[in-house]
Amino acid sequence: MNPSPRALILSLMLGAESRGDGVLGARELLAACALFGVPESTVRVTLTRAVAGGLMRVPRRGSYALGPSARALADEVHRWRGTASLMTPWAGDWIAVHVGATGRSDRVALRARERAFGLLGMAEFERGLHLRPNNLCGGAGSLRQRLQALVPAGTDIGTVFLLQDLSDADTQRAHGLWDTSALDHAYRDTTARLCAWLDDYSRLALDRAARESFTLGHDAIRQLMFDPLLPAPLIDHGARERFMQAVVRFDDAGQAIWQRFLTAARQQDPRDRSPVTPHPLDQETAP
Repeated sequence: MNPSPRALILSLMLGAESRGDGVLGARELLAACALFGVPESTVRVTLTRAVAGGLMRVPRRGSYALGPSARALADEVHRWRGTASLMTPWAGDWIAVHVGATGRSDRVALRARERAFGLLGMAEFERGLHLRPNNLCGGAGSLRQRLQALVPAGTDIGTVFLLQDLSDADTQRAHGLWDTSALDHAYRDTTARLCAWLDDYSRLALDRAARESFTLGHDAIRQLMFDPLLPAPLIDHGARERFMQAVVRFDDAGQAIWQRFLTAARQQDPRDRSPVTPHPLDQETAP
């Protein structure tokens, strides 16, 4: 299933920030969106709305960059490469967020807070009380700042605090808030798929390699971003380490592929609607 035009364009802009100054021209965006069957008219309407909503800005005529409304989420996305450094040894305590007193009528704020909880690995322990292991650098204070940055200004994020000395029964229940077997399976499955693609992609045409690397890489990075970063022994630490390494290796290859694709798009005559390049990738691009 292809991403929506808005999600696709924002992902392309995030990739551009990873590679350089974060600026893409309209010609590059049109060529990239065409890979996923998005018509030119839809791309231009999406760009206009994104600029009006502050998600994008126009640093110069015909060029686009992420806008202020996308900054907090962009910073969270860019954080994934340093995921391993975010974790510290776990002493068995918890970070808790109590939202029982916060309003539920503002659906936009509510959805933003729920999405933020997903990004931060929080799970609902009981109504209005969300927990995660206290194994992230900075503890409750750092998580409070990240949570505040991920929701609209003025949103009540609830009360963030450390929680200790749960009963044995509550500790057991807290450990069961995450499907750890599914997490371990996903680590191994995604690692295998990424490594298999990396072993074979040098034989693909550039257009196909760009499309597939975007789709696989987007899904893998999203999986990593929404990983709750649970400590061992709740999850298989080795499987997660191999998964993280595979995502970094895949992203390095994908960034190189997209750099070539966008360079070709800039050089192509805008009246030419043929694929950017029909021939296989050079063998030298293989990792």
